[in-house]
Amino acid sequence: METFGSRLSRAMAERGPLCVGIDPHPALLVRWGLSDDVAGLTRFSQTVVEALGDRVAVVKPQSAFFERFGSRGLAVLESIIRQLRAAGALVLLDVKRGDIGSTAAAYADAYLDPSSPMYVDAVTASPFLGVGALAPMFDMARSHGGGVFVLALTSNPEGASVQRARCVDGRTVAQAIIDEISQLNEGAEPLGSIGLVVGATVGPTGHDLSTLNGPLLAPGLGAQGGRPADLRAVFGDALGAVLPSYSREVLGAGPEPAALRAAADRALAECRAVLTTAGP
Repeated sequence: METFGSRLSRAMAERGPLCVGIDPHPALLVRWGLSDDVAGLTRFSQTVVEALGDRVAVVKPQSAFFERFGSRGLAVLESIIRQLRAAGALVLLDVKRGDIGSTAAAYADAYLDPSSPMYVDAVTASPFLGVGALAPMFDMARSHGGGVFVLALTSNPEGASVQRARCVDGRTVAQAIIDEISQLNEGAEPLGSIGLVVGATVGPTGHDLSTLNGPLLAPGLGAQGGRPADLRAVFGDALGAVLPSYSREVLGAGPEPAALRAAADRALAECRAVLTTAGP
């Protein structure tokens, strides 16, 4: 079975290094002239899929904005996942799950088992119960060609107090996470399937990403203040593995599909101008 790292590498080469989120914020629904209900959620999500599903490498639905509508919202999410996969995009579900034992295994079953209605190519995960607690998700991903992006250095200001705290060996918590994930990707070609989330707004961090051998999701671009030029300072020699991620900067151009496509094309061109090193 082809690994997620291999599929991602090919998608980035063919479609370009860009991830676009589907984040149906209530204010964004209103801005599009839609109602803040399941009908508006459905129209918004389908428009994004129709505009971008066949042209960007990765699409990242934010699960919370579907979950807030209960079972009907989740039904929309299931449908959107199927439509995106049919359009050829890789689907990264932003759920930031993390737990231990049978619960972590249940999350793995929900998102990374091909028999699940919520099956996606990759998920985001929180390691703050310990990276080892995510083993069921890593194992499921390995078994079925999936991927996991683990939070390491996030863009939100509250994250630094935990992520940059020092372990007893002197490393930051984030560096310890980076080092553990690097071991999971050792020897993978052309790219490992276990990635990290490192915000585009965190600035020069002093952290060593050189041994990761996996993808680096870089959210925070656009409306959150990050710019493509910031990627060099954050990632340095690891630029070739970076997957820049935009949400509101692109989505705010809607609701016309042509405008969404134009916004995604601009974002991709700006990122390509910075990511001049060889791709993963």
